[in-house]
Amino acid sequence: MSTEPIFETVVTTVDTQGRPHVAPMGVRYRDGRVVLMPFRPSATLDNILATRCAVLNLVADVRVFAGCVTGRRDWPLERAQRIRGLRLAAALRHVELRLDEVADDAERPVLRLSALHEATHAPFVGFNRAQAAVVEGAVLVSRLFMLAPDKVDSEMRYLQIAIDKTAGPAELEAWGWLLDAVAAWRHRSEAA
Repeated sequence: MSTEPIFETVVTTVDTQGRPHVAPMGVRYRDGRVVLMPFRPSATLDNILATRCAVLNLVADVRVFAGCVTGRRDWPLERAQRIRGLRLAAALRHVELRLDEVADDAERPVLRLSALHEATHAPFVGFNRAQAAVVEGAVLVSRLFMLAPDKVDSEMRYLQIAIDKTAGPAELEAWGWLLDAVAAWRHRSEAA
């Protein structure tokens, strides 16, 4: 059985007042367009529906992924070129998008967007295993409310191996944020 690949990116949007929102998001590429499927409720969804645009940011600094899921959303931004929006200053590449189609759904609407402008800002030299572990850990942290504690513990232990073997300072900082988020979640769950 073949599954459609999902690529982990960071989407930046602005609301109608121009306030930015930064969120990690898995995207699909279909027929030359970017497909987003944000869960409801979602500031990203609300902003795209209101402004009809977004910026797709491809980043190697995994602190952005870990930071966003642990409440650290204040990342340096720069103005987009062709849309009313902002891109991450840390983006290796960014793509400015226009909303073309919405397939509404009560849980996960499907948004199809076309590229209006794209630019490369720095070369991609590849991910080390710790970077991949941080991205996967960020996905886990974003889903703590729906995962069994044993599953979270098992996955985090496994990901720790890559952190121990290949992490640099940025990955260690990001991993620490994720570990703190899991510990805080566990403490809240036990207190309830």
